[in-house]
Amino acid sequence: MKHATPLLAGLLGLCAAAAAQPAAPPAAARPAAKTGAPPAATPAATLGAVTRGLQKFDGYFPFYYDAKTGKVFLEISRFDEEFLYFGSLANGVGNGIERGQSTAAIARFVRVGGKVFLIEPNYDYRAVAASADEQRAVDNAFAKSVVWGFVPAAAEGAKVLVDLTPFLVRDSQKIGERLGSRGFQGPGASLLGPGAGGGPPASYKLDESRSAVYLANTRNFPKNSEFEAMVTFVGGPGGADFFGDEGGGLAPDPSAVTVQLHQAFVALPGPGYRPRKFDPRSGLNEFSYTDFAAPLNAPLVQRFSQRHRLQKQDPAAAVSEAVAPIVYYVDRGAPAPIKKALLEGGAWWNEAFEAAGYRNAFQIKELPAGADPMDIRYNVVNWINRSGSPRAFSYGASYIDPRTGEIIKGVVSLGSDRHRQDYLIAEGLLQPYTDGQPVPDQLEQLALARIRQLSAHEIGHTLGFYHNFTASTKDRASVMDYPFPRLTLGPDGRVDVSRAYAAGIGGWDKRAVLWGYADFPPGTDENRALDDILRETLRQGYRFIPDVGGYAHPAANQWDDGPDPVAQLNQLMALRRHVLDGFSERAIRPDAPLATLQEVLVPIYLLHRYQVEAVAKSIGGVYFTHALKNDGQAPTQLVDPAVQQQALAALLATIAPAALALPEALIAQIPPRPVGYPASRETFAGYTGPTFDPLAAAEAAAAPPIAALLNPERAARLVEYHARDARQPGFLPVVDQLLAATWKAAPATGYPAALQTVVNNLALKYLLQLAATPGAAASVRGQALLAIDDLQAWMRAKAAKTQGPQKAGLLFGLAQIEQFRAAPDKFSPPPPVAMPPGAPIGTPALDFLSGCGTD
Repeated sequence: MKHATPLLAGLLGLCAAAAAQPAAPPAAARPAAKTGAPPAATPAATLGAVTRGLQKFDGYFPFYYDAKTGKVFLEISRFDEEFLYFGSLANGVGNGIERGQSTAAIARFVRVGGKVFLIEPNYDYRAVAASADEQRAVDNAFAKSVVWGFVPAAAEGAKVLVDLTPFLVRDSQKIGERLGSRGFQGPGASLLGPGAGGGPPASYKLDESRSAVYLANTRNFPKNSEFEAMVTFVGGPGGADFFGDEGGGLAPDPSAVTVQLHQAFVALPGPGYRPRKFDPRSGLNEFSYTDFAAPLNAPLVQRFSQRHRLQKQDPAAAVSEAVAPIVYYVDRGAPAPIKKALLEGGAWWNEAFEAAGYRNAFQIKELPAGADPMDIRYNVVNWINRSGSPRAFSYGASYIDPRTGEIIKGVVSLGSDRHRQDYLIAEGLLQPYTDGQPVPDQLEQLALARIRQLSAHEIGHTLGFYHNFTASTKDRASVMDYPFPRLTLGPDGRVDVSRAYAAGIGGWDKRAVLWGYADFPPGTDENRALDDILRETLRQGYRFIPDVGGYAHPAANQWDDGPDPVAQLNQLMALRRHVLDGFSERAIRPDAPLATLQEVLVPIYLLHRYQVEAVAKSIGGVYFTHALKNDGQAPTQLVDPAVQQQALAALLATIAPAALALPEALIAQIPPRPVGYPASRETFAGYTGPTFDPLAAAEAAAAPPIAALLNPERAARLVEYHARDARQPGFLPVVDQLLAATWKAAPATGYPAALQTVVNNLALKYLLQLAATPGAAASVRGQALLAIDDLQAWMRAKAAKTQGPQKAGLLFGLAQIEQFRAAPDKFSPPPPVAMPPGAPIGTPALDFLSGCGTD
């Protein structure tokens, strides 16, 4: 999942980086706001008169529910007392508006005249350890937010009763705005942004007549009050299928989109938490605030790490029990084998905490019967059932104390179809369905191995840890990487999946837990001890490179395996070819329609998709570290030109007709879709109507490597690095090799020739698009124009002495160039056939097609 990249204050797995107070409770750092207003006017009604006959929910903030009107009345006696105000999307819309996306902030109730305000103070700016006057000056310099205003319905002494219903039944997560901004416009609509699908964005607004408090998830506990509302948004694209081919079944009526929005008031933890400094090499998430009282020789922005509160009973002991262990609870509703795998994978973390000097400090159990996962006292692993195709998102998120960065509660949300994704891959690799033979156990074991790793990964986010995408280069050093299954081809021609996923915690994870959670003996200089830990981590060869944009670091890759990306791509392409050559009806269940061969074929035909991305990073790539001054790390290092040449050769091999071709026997075996088995985003699109289109499948597979080579940022690095070091390949030589492997390759006949035409058109499309990209470097656009000029001259000469399909391809290419030259600023060729999605998190094709990726 999305990251990662905040998750409870944003998306994929990581926690909100709100402001923090390192040493003292907020009252010590900033005085309570003075309203300067006269006492609130006392309503005529009493609490008892208004709440008589209503259902009472005792807890942190007592509240009452009126079953006749659907109203919720909140009893407030804690005025000017800060708490955590938390909002989240309890069930998602899909396609980026997903369950678990959340916001969190400090808030308090104040009485102003005849009203009660819910106010969010601004904790991003502080004056820690300063005088009251300095604190007041900072407090007055930045705006607060009045989230909501209430007119009391009743009052008795210090208690006030307010109607909370309008506050709950509202668009607290800005869903209406997000629905429109994502451009959901009906069939075929783009998900890239407003108007991307060819029309204005959809417009949605809340319909109060179809919205109400959702009592089933409105509950009260000693330290948290939880509220939920069912909220309906109306408008949008009318009668069209709401999501087009991106999962239309998620909104049965596209003009009425109903979600559940959750809000909570949560008690802040008491004193005793010790904030730990942030280090960009550590692997922990950061939170920060601006401290205007910081001395001139200290940074204005103070940075700390996000982590749970954990202390040894005996800090002087090498190994000690924890004062209070970190305990996670697994959803009772997960299927039995899945639940067992979740418990086993989550338990791996205890090994890391043991290495940090704790005994049994991390525990994972099944949620007790009758316990509520919404209770703030429980860290939970939720098993989330979803409708639609198996595109399983998962998140690891946390409730964070915005004063200190302390993690209050970890919440893992695991998509219920994740294991089915791996099972599907195993079906294609192993071809297991032989008449009269049982299905091998390997398929289920592979899927459960992935669930163990996934459990550990998402729990890791809720412990405060970021992705580490270099871990796969050091023998699977971290569960915080995105793992690709380790596959080998045996001498008997069978694919070995027995080591598909690692078992157990990784070496990097142990070092990260040691840095983040070690409890040092009394008298220890903590900062020096932490620096010593990181020096040893670096000495052992571990490096931390998270989700860094630019697609530049050759060793920081999602969904890859091994230390050498080029060697891995070549090995994977050989294994893929072997499986495709033997692909048959043995990949599908005995009662499955032959048309469903497509579902199993997709992940095998595209088995190399992420390794292509990894290899592309070597071309115009740069190794870098998050080095600190004098820590001994090399900040940057250009990739060896010979390695770049190997990477280019490996990428070009993936777009050769021999790599893209499917066996004729397999193509002939895939009929049009039968009734009841419609095509979906999990199958290949095409140009041939109802029939399977192998040329369109080839287009989907060939577009990413070509677009990666002609990525504007990569092209700019190639130009820059060649200018700095003449041994570096430069951009034009890369383009020359691409054109030599496509347009200028020896002409073929038949099916290979048709595949070559597909690849030729893609190469020209992306070259023209690069030259027309306003945001590309001028030097890149200039060199792209030079390459286009040279290619146009070659094409004209070739077309003059060529006949048949080859000449047709040349003439179409020349027409494309003429269209580009007529209006370069308006040139926008149609996109290639989109790849079916591959990762359970994000839309991987975005990296290649628009230069941006998702977590």
